[in-house]
Amino acid sequence: MDQYTAYVIIAVIAAGVIVFLGIRYRKRLIIRFRRDKTEVEIDATASEIAQPPTLPPERPSPTASALHQLPSAPRDFVGRGNELDDLRREILKRGAIISCRGMGGVGKTALALVLAHEIKDHYPDAQIFFNLRGTDPQPLTAADAMAHVVRSFHPEARLPEDEAGLSTLYCSVLEGKRVLLLMDNAAGRGQVAPLVPPETCLLLVTTRHHFALEGLYSKDLDILSLEDARKLLLKICLRIGDAADRIATLCGRLPLALRAAASLLAATPNLKPQDYVARLEDERTRLESLGTEGVDIGVEASFGLSFNALEERAKRVFLRLSVFPASFDAQAEETIAQDPGHGRLTDLVRRSLVEYDSTKDRYRLHDLVRVFAAGHLEDADRAAAEAHHAEHYKDVLAVAKDQYKQGHGKELEGLALFDGERENIEAGWQWAKSHAGADEAAARLCSAYPDAGVYVLTLRQHPHERIAWIESALAAARSLKDRAAEGRHLGNMGNAYTDLGETRRAIEHYEKHLEIAREIGDRRGEGADLGNLGNAYAVLGETCRAIEYYEKQLAITREIGDRHGKGNALGNLGIAYSGLGETRRAIEHYEKHLEIAREIGDRRGEGSTLYNMANEYAKMGDCKKAIPMAEGALAIFEQIEDPHAGQVRRQLAEWKKKPE
Repeated sequence: MDQYTAYVIIAVIAAGVIVFLGIRYRKRLIIRFRRDKTEVEIDATASEIAQPPTLPPERPSPTASALHQLPSAPRDFVGRGNELDDLRREILKRGAIISCRGMGGVGKTALALVLAHEIKDHYPDAQIFFNLRGTDPQPLTAADAMAHVVRSFHPEARLPEDEAGLSTLYCSVLEGKRVLLLMDNAAGRGQVAPLVPPETCLLLVTTRHHFALEGLYSKDLDILSLEDARKLLLKICLRIGDAADRIATLCGRLPLALRAAASLLAATPNLKPQDYVARLEDERTRLESLGTEGVDIGVEASFGLSFNALEERAKRVFLRLSVFPASFDAQAEETIAQDPGHGRLTDLVRRSLVEYDSTKDRYRLHDLVRVFAAGHLEDADRAAAEAHHAEHYKDVLAVAKDQYKQGHGKELEGLALFDGERENIEAGWQWAKSHAGADEAAARLCSAYPDAGVYVLTLRQHPHERIAWIESALAAARSLKDRAAEGRHLGNMGNAYTDLGETRRAIEHYEKHLEIAREIGDRRGEGADLGNLGNAYAVLGETCRAIEYYEKQLAITREIGDRHGKGNALGNLGIAYSGLGETRRAIEHYEKHLEIAREIGDRRGEGSTLYNMANEYAKMGDCKKAIPMAEGALAIFEQIEDPHAGQVRRQLAEWKKKPE
């Protein structure tokens, strides 16, 4: 063996020893590498360098489909121009976090997809779509969403097990990129907050829930306008034709319901639109009639997702809200749904099951949501809620009457209160009327309703409508053997017939009222009825007889200190003396009535007296005095929406045409 060969043998042996020792003692190495601006630190050994726990060093590039995940936008999308404009403006202004918020079926995802496709070129690195399943019993976590985003870029990545590590990696993957993240159906702040991306990206969220988050702009979606609802129906099924407006209304202009209804008609050529309208008219089967044609989930099932997520007390409150036919305030909800402090109501608003109008401070259920709630409300609970509703709105009607009676501008508040609650008041009366025959409490309510709002009802109801209310109340009062209430109803019935011009029939009711008032010692009622009888006989041309009744009325009002009744008696006497041609005497009585009307704030009495005085001065040819008085009367009548305003306006125009 020569010297060179010996050196080679020694070198080979030395190399073997080094390899053996490296394997035995596993010397640790730290290797750093950067890829897509993500730095990963890896522990390795000399003999076997471990793969990164996050991103493999040699991974395939993500496919285009992995980075461009947006589902197609609906091709029949209509409307929402204002909403899209607002969202575009906010994206330019804020950039990072936008949410489309609203009730189930209102079209949040459709709008978000339309917007996303419109702006996707501004986010060329990726458009990621992920359903957060916020309405599921167990929504997906923020970690699930972050993992989806990371794997969209790095399909074979092994991800950190803790959320903090995953969050760091999530932000690192997105850093410096322009990515659109559409997170559909979010459960709330806790799910969304960890998903806020770097400022170069856009997070677009859809949700049924109200929540606050720094930098978040939320757009609340309402139902479609009638015009847009009609367009959507006809775009899906042109043969709907003239039935479109009615179908749109019965669907509550809710996009999901509109799509289901139109798709059903499109798929059922032998179902006539008018026949389908007849089906939808029945509230008991409306949700079933809408069906699931052309939609991923039916309207009832969509509402059910939000309802099923409620705790039991909130469910009970929600179902009781179905007794409201219109909007309502928090006080009514607390009373009728038995929700002290309306805490459950607030939760229902946060979940978009109840709509809140901040400008009016009122709440309401969408028509189809109300139908859903009514269908799940048990009979015993419905009966209790309806009884509470009827009682509450009888009291509201009484408040409206009392405000009107106070005068001095309060009458406008009373009328406004009635106008705002009219649908609820009428529903309460209807319940009382329909249950009066079998339920004493309902009978008392039925009897109380016309009396509770006597002044505002006179101004707001047609005489025929008032008569219907009073007839039911009269029957209830007689069944209760309540003579005082019976008398009042008879007097009010007489007033309604007077307004219809049926004077003889009115007198019959006044005389029955007068008999009862004297029987039970009701001096105020007796005085009012004497005045009404005087009015009736004045209409029949029996002026002297009318004056006798007015004088008796005046005596009683002075006796009991009834300033309002005294003013009416003086005004009636003025009308009577005017009919006899005694103009000066008529004006004297009108002036006394005007003084009392202004003193007690009786705006209607003030307006009537001013107009009566204007007529007297016009008879004397003094239009300079007549016109200002008539203008004062007209201003009052227009303010309180008195039906005599038109008559005064026409008369005033004639007087102004006369030469001075």
